[in-house]
Amino acid sequence: MDQLKLGFEQRQKSRLRVTLETGEQVAFALPRGQVRRSGERVTALDGRVFEVVAAPERLLHIESDELVKAAYHLGNRHVAVQVGPGWLRIAEDHVLEAMLRKLGARVSRVEAPFEPEAGAYHEHHDPA
Repeated sequence: MDQLKLGFEQRQKSRLRVTLETGEQVAFALPRGQVRRSGERVTALDGRVFEVVAAPERLLHIESDELVKAAYHLGNRHVAVQVGPGWLRIAEDHVLEAMLRKLGARVSRVEAPFEPEAGAYHEHHDPA
């Protein structure tokens, strides 16, 4: 099965035209209001099925002795946040980075796939 490498921004769109590594363009019309997750399958308008892969992105990796406090301030700003064991990740943003450092967080830059939390009201869909 062909893979479709997409950043978080692209994985949120319902209408999408993507250029594959081969140079070929493929179009998708997907349900609105959903984020495609790594491992999910999507069907192009021409009927071909692709596996979605979260592409590496420039992120801020956040660690803190008061991680809940950092998460609160990010949530208060409606920032998409990926939660891991002892860390948070957000899209690179110099304003948020400065705020987090003022809160005492240790912030580093990483390039990694971005899979933020779906939110409390998100309906779960299995990728199969």
